[in-house]
Amino acid sequence: MTSKPILEIKDLHHTYMEKTPMEHQALTGVNMAIQEGECVAIIGHTGSGKSTLIQHFNGLLRPQKGKVVINGQDMSEPKIDIRKVRRKVGIVFQNPEDQIFEQLIGDDIAFGPLKMGLPIEEVRDRVKWAMEIVGLSFEELKDRLTYALSGGQKRKVALAGVLALRPKVLVLDEPTAGLDPRSRIELLSQIQLLNKKENMTVVFVSHNMEEVAYLSDRVFVMAEGKTVLDGSPKEIFSNQNVLEQHNIGTPETVEILSGLKKEGYSVDLSAYEVKNAAAEIISILQSGKGGESIGRT
Repeated sequence: MTSKPILEIKDLHHTYMEKTPMEHQALTGVNMAIQEGECVAIIGHTGSGKSTLIQHFNGLLRPQKGKVVINGQDMSEPKIDIRKVRRKVGIVFQNPEDQIFEQLIGDDIAFGPLKMGLPIEEVRDRVKWAMEIVGLSFEELKDRLTYALSGGQKRKVALAGVLALRPKVLVLDEPTAGLDPRSRIELLSQIQLLNKKENMTVVFVSHNMEEVAYLSDRVFVMAEGKTVLDGSPKEIFSNQNVLEQHNIGTPETVEILSGLKKEGYSVDLSAYEVKNAAAEIISILQSGKGGESIGRT
């Protein structure tokens, strides 16, 4: 890609409680460039700086040192219109309750567009579109009380509230944490739809490597406050030495293939997708270790 990144980070540093006994350096020189339309995962062990980093993506935190450029706007500029930036970059945090303000679902999702001063007809259209995108029936649920929702439904409402702003970039912090398997699959499908069909740039933080393998076009690995590796999921999950060094897991498919390789079987560790991993295992069952068949006779 030759176009300018929609989001660019250069040598970003951030220190909490600077010049106090509680000083903690969370970011120590992050570099990152994300192109429009990409779906990017950020992974790393707890404390690697992921959550601090994404708070710079829409101005919740401002650069102490280094540069953050969002959709061509330098976040270090003192006169930057931060509200305008936040309409372009929407963040859904891990705890959806923190982003729900109103008693009724429809009112909560309409909160942002109303603050933008949009006509009521457009606000209604945006709320309906956002609810349908995340799998919530507009007619059935717009007047339902938010406090009575399940965790999965609250996450969908929080996501719809951000989508109603029509952001160019959607940032998600552990999007499926605490969800049951059905809700998790539904949400992953919705995220993929937004990225592929709506051409929305998606950046998500996750500890779930299966989700990373399923969704992402590119992966950034963080450790000790900086990026230590980036590439396609195939490139990242093939680099087990670096992942193990920083206490980062791999998808179960890669773990299975790695176990087979340690037993002496010839396998392709980059076959992380389920169908490809299955083909590798079938091949082993048919040929066996050292060429002897271990399949059915």
